[in-house]
Amino acid sequence: MKKKVMAPGSATVINAISTGSGSAFGIDLHVTAEASLKQSGIKCSSNPDVNPLLMELCVKKVLDYHGLNTGIRIKTSSTLPVASGLSSSSATSNAVVMSTTRLLEEEYELKPMSDMKILNMAIDASLEAGVTITGAFDDASASFFGGLTITHNLKRELIYHEKLEKQNILIYMPDRKSLTAQSDVKRMKLLAPWVDMAFQQTLQGDVFNALTLNGFLYCAALGFDSNIALDALDAGAIASGLSGTGPSFVAVVDEKNQENVQEAWKKYPGNIIATKINNIGTKVV
Repeated sequence: MKKKVMAPGSATVINAISTGSGSAFGIDLHVTAEASLKQSGIKCSSNPDVNPLLMELCVKKVLDYHGLNTGIRIKTSSTLPVASGLSSSSATSNAVVMSTTRLLEEEYELKPMSDMKILNMAIDASLEAGVTITGAFDDASASFFGGLTITHNLKRELIYHEKLEKQNILIYMPDRKSLTAQSDVKRMKLLAPWVDMAFQQTLQGDVFNALTLNGFLYCAALGFDSNIALDALDAGAIASGLSGTGPSFVAVVDEKNQENVQEAWKKYPGNIIATKINNIGTKVV
């Protein structure tokens, strides 16, 4: 028996590191996890290769929760770039926890784990593995539920959730990686009053302008080139900004200006990925 789960990545509206409150929305790039039973132990494999520690912690937490001592094999594959600010860690945690628990529930006829329990277990594993600073409740909830989420990360409180109109999303991926856990937290905390302004904008429904403002603020704190976002806006993007702690930039574009924005970004070394907003979230496939 196998259980396969797909979890989308997410793009940042408000990065929660400076204030503890954040917002993100799901994107149509995924981590897929397949769980199956084996006699003993936990065996993890991934394509592309990632550190198996996070996956192992996710499986252990599920086994402990259900009080089971069985072997689990986990295989993951991903269309999400790693260490890019697009929530690859949150998507991995969500996919592994859900695939493992759904497999065990079916095999042993157990009571299903609730959505919030799965989400919190995935975040606990991410914190323990050291791949996140705040627990990334904003990213993780957008990956889990799809659409837009607005969150209080430190309280793990979902303030607001809604489906978004299916916009086109462009992602600029420079030729570098950026690990959230290695980012300069002190500099990001200096931004708190202005990031809070962007957060209030999000609460009032001005999501895409908030995304742009948040992006410029974090570019300043983390030393990223804000011209990348400005060039996208100049080419007709609805919004553009840094996602997470970088290095990816996200642009929300309509059909009419998508090619213009892609053309504007071609002068920067790296890759451009075209995708869409994901409103479905993490699901068994």
